[in-house]
Amino acid sequence: MTPRSFIDTNVLLYATSSLPGEEAKRMLAEDLLEADDLALSVQVLQEFYVQATRPTRQRRLDHQLASSFIRVWLRFPVQPMTLGIFHDALAIAQAHRLSYWDSAILAAARACGCVEVLSEDMGHGSRLAGIHIVNPFR
Repeated sequence: MTPRSFIDTNVLLYATSSLPGEEAKRMLAEDLLEADDLALSVQVLQEFYVQATRPTRQRRLDHQLASSFIRVWLRFPVQPMTLGIFHDALAIAQAHRLSYWDSAILAAARACGCVEVLSEDMGHGSRLAGIHIVNPFR
């Protein structure tokens, strides 16, 4: 089965947040991650780990807890970073004037066959590189 939706890093960060002001986003992110038609990439997992464990983050996760969340999310298809995705991301960045990192998300989503990216970034409702951007937190 081809996954429909590609998960961006902010969904994972909200799913693990214990900040009182992010309770609604946490519950929504947890619900989103119950779906079976999701995919993500090595880049998303890397970004999650770095952001969730950074020393300046409020209520940061320790290595063990962050790693345990990542192991759970390995149930989804994980797109590795390849030279083809790198080149595609560069082309997307140039065509849409996006950051390389957002472009790499789109390139990985496209490689997985996803039709949408669930993200708080990149503009809800826009269509970039053939991928629909959906902000589930709006």
